Amino acid sequence: MQKRSKGVVQLEWVCPNCDGRNPGPVKTCQSCGAPQPENVQFQRAADETLITDQKIVSAAKAGADIHCGFCGTRNPATALTCAQCGADLKEGKARQSGQVLQAAPTPPKVVACANCGAENPGAAKTCSNCGAPLKVQVIEPKPMPAQAMAMPASQPKVKPFNWLIAGGLGIFLLMCCIAIFALFVFPSRSVEGTVTSVYWRTSVPVQEVQAVNYSNERGNPPSDAYNVSCRTESEEVCEQKTVDQGNGYAELVEECRTVSEQYCSYTVDEWTTIQTYDLDGADLSPVYAEPTIFGNQRLGTASASYQVNFSTSDGPLTYSPGSLDEFQQFQPGSVWTVNLNAVGGVLSVQR
Repeated sequence: MQKRSKGVVQLEWVCPNCDGRNPGPVKTCQSCGAPQPENVQFQRAADETLITDQKIVSAAKAGADIHCGFCGTRNPATALTCAQCGADLKEGKARQSGQVLQAAPTPPKVVACANCGAENPGAAKTCSNCGAPLKVQVIEPKPMPAQAMAMPASQPKVKPFNWLIAGGLGIFLLMCCIAIFALFVFPSRSVEGTVTSVYWRTSVPVQEVQAVNYSNERGNPPSDAYNVSCRTESEEVCEQKTVDQGNGYAELVEECRTVSEQYCSYTVDEWTTIQTYDLDGADLSPVYAEPTIFGNQRLGTASASYQVNFSTSDGPLTYSPGSLDEFQQFQPGSVWTVNLNAVGGVLSVQR
C-alpha cells in the first residue's frame, strides 16, 4: 500500500471548563484561560484548509506534544524541559497520535457571541465584533414581521417527517399485498367439473460432449479447461484519511492500493443437449421416446407435463397435475370438485 501526504490542516479542541472552541496549537483556553488537559481530544474543524507555511508544516510533522509529568503543561515534541516549570520532559507523557479523525459535523449557520451578542458565522472561533472566543451555540430564527410572512420565502422550509402518514401508507401497502395474495392463493368458491379429456407430453434429451467456449470470465479457469488465455486488469484505489499528529495538527494522507482482477477465455468440454425427442398423447398412459445414442452421447433427464380438461358451469377449465400418479386418477367422465380463486383460476381439485 502506498501512502502520500496531501498536506497538513489545523485541528481544534473544546475546553471542558467553558465549552470554548480553540485552535489546535493553542495550549490554554482562549475563553477562560484554563490549560488544556492531557485527555482532551483534538477534533477536525469545519473550515479546515491546507497549511502552506512550511515552518508550521515542519512543526506539525515533528511529533506529538508532551504534557509535563509535574505541572501538566503541554510542550512541543522537540522540547527537552518544560516551558512552565523547567522539569525534565523524560517524565512527561506524549499525547496520543495516529488516530484517523472523522469529518467535523456541519456547523450552525450563526453563532451568538456571549460577550456582546453579535452574530457570527457558525465556523468562526472568535467574535468579529469584539474579538471574544465563541462557543458553539445555535441562534433560533427571529420571528418574522407580518409583512414579511406574507412574502414568499427564498428557500422552502423543510417540513418534519410525518410518521403518522408514513405509518398509514405502510399499512395501506401491507393491506394491498395481503389482498393480492388472497386474490390468487386462497380458494374463494368451488364448482363441479367433469373430465372431458386428458393430455400428456414427454421429453427425452440426447446429450453429447462438445467444446464450449467461454470469454472474459472473471477469476481462474476450471482445471479441465484448455485453450486458456488470461489477462490481468489493475486499477488504483485510493482513500484519504485525516491523521491526528497529537500536536493540534493533522496530516492528510492518501492511501492507495492496486486492485487486480484476472479475466480468462477458455474452452471446456461439457455435456450439451443436441436434440430433444418429444411424445404426446390423449390417454392416461404416457410413454417416453427411446432414441438411439452413440458412444460419445448419453440420455439427459427426462421430463413430463400433464393436463386435465374439465367441463363446468363456468365453462371449460384446465388443471395441471403435479405427478403421474395424480394424473392417472382423472378418468374421462369422472366428476370432481374444482376449487377456484377469486379471479377464476384453478387452485386444486378433489373428489
